[in-house]
Amino acid sequence: MTTRLSRNRNYQLLWGSQALSEAGFSASMIALPLLVLAVTGSPALSGLVLGVDAMAQLVAGLPAGALADRWDRKKILLGCEAVYALAVASLAAAIWWDAVSVPHLVAVAAVMGCCRSLFGPAEGAMLAGVVPPAQLPTAVAMNSARGALGQLSGTAVGGFLYGLGRAVPFAFDVLVHLISLVALTFVRAPRREAAAPAGGHLGREMAEGLRWVWSERHVRVTVACAVSLNFFFSAYYIVIIVLAKERGVTSGEIGVMAAMLGVGGVVGSLIAPSLQRRLSPYVSIMSVFWVLTLLTPLAAVIHDGYLLGALFVAMALLPPTANTTIGTYQLLLTPDRLRGRLTSVMGVIGGVSAATGPAFGGLVVQAFPGTDAVLLCAAGIALVTLVVTASPTLRRFPRADTLVPEPEPTTEEKTS
Repeated sequence: MTTRLSRNRNYQLLWGSQALSEAGFSASMIALPLLVLAVTGSPALSGLVLGVDAMAQLVAGLPAGALADRWDRKKILLGCEAVYALAVASLAAAIWWDAVSVPHLVAVAAVMGCCRSLFGPAEGAMLAGVVPPAQLPTAVAMNSARGALGQLSGTAVGGFLYGLGRAVPFAFDVLVHLISLVALTFVRAPRREAAAPAGGHLGREMAEGLRWVWSERHVRVTVACAVSLNFFFSAYYIVIIVLAKERGVTSGEIGVMAAMLGVGGVVGSLIAPSLQRRLSPYVSIMSVFWVLTLLTPLAAVIHDGYLLGALFVAMALLPPTANTTIGTYQLLLTPDRLRGRLTSVMGVIGGVSAATGPAFGGLVVQAFPGTDAVLLCAAGIALVTLVVTASPTLRRFPRADTLVPEPEPTTEEKTS
């Protein structure tokens, strides 16, 4: 009989603390470019500061996974929250004293990115220890909902708080991260032995994580599918935003339209555990590709921002189910000593596609008329769908409940 996740105290503390942290981070992310623009008057510098945060997450991604497998994961979570809060507090203080500088902004953005980069693999790796296998699909889906909720609420709150004062959204971010820090101290994580002795070679540990992802056929294929789809859809998203503006859709409607993608993600995450139990892994994955293939061309003939928002809701409903299927399988398949590196590899690969897709979309919408740009991105998604549908690996994708987590070697086995 499956234990209810709502009774899992450790997971509830972990989920609640990070829901707050996500909201605080999103509040800072909406306020940060506004602050840079107010201080410098330069849109280019606003983009630079945000780019530093994203770049720091990418650069630190692979080392972060190796460190999450080497160090005590709970201490990593606590350390990241503390350092993050100190960095953002320094920015709030600089605003208060009217001493904001571009180097300081860049440094804070880099610290924020590095902390999030290290926190993610440590939390992801710890999840399978905090949550038993029967609860894992629901936990993966609820984590997805947490991210979408945090982004939606934080973005709205951040804009409002910035209107009250430039330092207010950053003070809010500090406060929620401190609350998260306190909550995390009460999480009881399973004890584990360090996977690498002091002085282990970080580069070899990172390479081991990459080899693991590449050597597991189902993991390798799902990564390739996700990267391809994310690349074309993130390009498509930029094209739709530009096209909507060209068609006279108001900024307010565009904001609602963008928010609808998050609303669809939240709803999709809430229904994901139920769908994941009812659908085969192949169907849950394929449905995402085919729904997007059928829906993405419709934007070429839709001129109303609210209808485009409804289209985004429909597109966002099923990806959480596929992510739950794939994420649960990956966590159960991967030995605990490699889970941090698995999470970091997934994050880095996703970050690369998220960065290159919008750039490609910008080039496409500049080179082709809006409708043609939409159809070109839709054609890319359709091509990926055909390739993925024919994949024999995905047709034989195993159900997560058929997997038994690989036991960790005992001390005697490690030393023999």
